[in-house]
Amino acid sequence: MDYYQSPTHEQRFDLEIKNSQFITTIRRTRGRDEAKAFIADMNMRYPDANHNCWAFVAGPPKNVHLWDQSDDGEPKGTAGKPMLNVLQHSNFGEITVVVTRYFGGIKLGAGGLVRAYSQAVVEALDQLEWQEIYPRETVSIKIAYPMLGKVEYWLENSDIDVEDKQFSESIDVSLAVIERTWPEQKQALIDLCQGNITIIENDKE
Repeated sequence: MDYYQSPTHEQRFDLEIKNSQFITTIRRTRGRDEAKAFIADMNMRYPDANHNCWAFVAGPPKNVHLWDQSDDGEPKGTAGKPMLNVLQHSNFGEITVVVTRYFGGIKLGAGGLVRAYSQAVVEALDQLEWQEIYPRETVSIKIAYPMLGKVEYWLENSDIDVEDKQFSESIDVSLAVIERTWPEQKQALIDLCQGNITIIENDKE
């Protein structure tokens, strides 16, 4: 599988366990800043909740540097860690999950909390509307000004994202390309420009 899954939009799922309300809200987040901003939004949305526990995988699933979690006042290891564990064993990336708990008067115990927070995330992921995200790499191209219109039209009809353009003696365009489709697209660009293009991949021409 060369893609991972990510939410199409913010989604909410409700669960009741022994009178406690567990509200699971999920959003696609690209990077730690987006994840933390979403968590802050949820804290403002549910300021009266007993807990707003969270976990995120804010990049591709295997990028451990973009994993994090919080129990938000629940006993240590009973909320954020099991939530993150569910995410780690899924194929989801660029995702943040916040489980908001309103205590219903019946204590669940440490084991019960682990099961409840895990269940809240598992059930939400099972119902989640998601999209396929393909890993991308950054590639730079240099083209002459007369080629700009033709290349822009071709790019608009491709799955390539244009990240930046710099105009000097030539036009330098930074592209985010999907790894699996790039080799064929690279050749198509070379043919389109009749060879009058410089392509730089991973700082190598």
